[in-house]
Amino acid sequence: MMRRLLAELLGTGMLVTVVVGSGIAAQRLSPNDVGVQLLENSFATALGLAALILMLGPVSGAHFNPVVSIVDWALSRRGPGARSSADLGAYIAAQVTGGIAGAFLAGVMFDVAPAFSTHQRATLGHLVGEVVATAGLVLLIFALARTTTVAVTAAAVGAYIGAAYWFTSSTSFANPAVTIARVFTDTFAGIAPASVMPFIAAQLVGAAAGLALLLVLYPTAPRIIGRAVVPPSPDTTQ
Repeated sequence: MMRRLLAELLGTGMLVTVVVGSGIAAQRLSPNDVGVQLLENSFATALGLAALILMLGPVSGAHFNPVVSIVDWALSRRGPGARSSADLGAYIAAQVTGGIAGAFLAGVMFDVAPAFSTHQRATLGHLVGEVVATAGLVLLIFALARTTTVAVTAAAVGAYIGAAYWFTSSTSFANPAVTIARVFTDTFAGIAPASVMPFIAAQLVGAAAGLALLLVLYPTAPRIIGRAVVPPSPDTTQ
């Protein structure tokens, strides 16, 4: 379990470092073109997320996201091998802690002082975007967990997040841990503290919608518990 928690902490931390660091780099490289900044940020995030899933998935399952852990836990209630609430809480704590550390690490690398973001995002359109982004992410992850390989899952999840930067108004946070972490950077990737709770509420609604769609489209979903995002390798979890 300690190896799993370390993998979740490290993976979520590095994901936030990629998001925030590439956002800072994009601001500096393309200061007068927000569209190019978003392209640079989304491209780096898609590639970084896929690499992190491949690297750490065999250890923890590569959740890196509380809503993924929550849905995995909820599905386990419907089948054998139910996960404990304590394990769920530990996963979420590791993800949030890692995410915040990742935001600070990006600031250190780019010589940006820690500061609360002033980027207000909680409009109705942004919240709808978070519902859509999170529902699609949950459905994708758990559908792929039962049908395909680790490499395909990593590429598909990275591609989805990269695309969702563009087709959702919120630029697809779709992750409560990442949302909390991005409060601590007043840069391109930041989110103001007042926007955090509405975003997380929208993400939870999206996760519930994604779970409902999963159970309708894939009624045997509880059979794949423990395989999201990637099935942990037996030699790393015993």
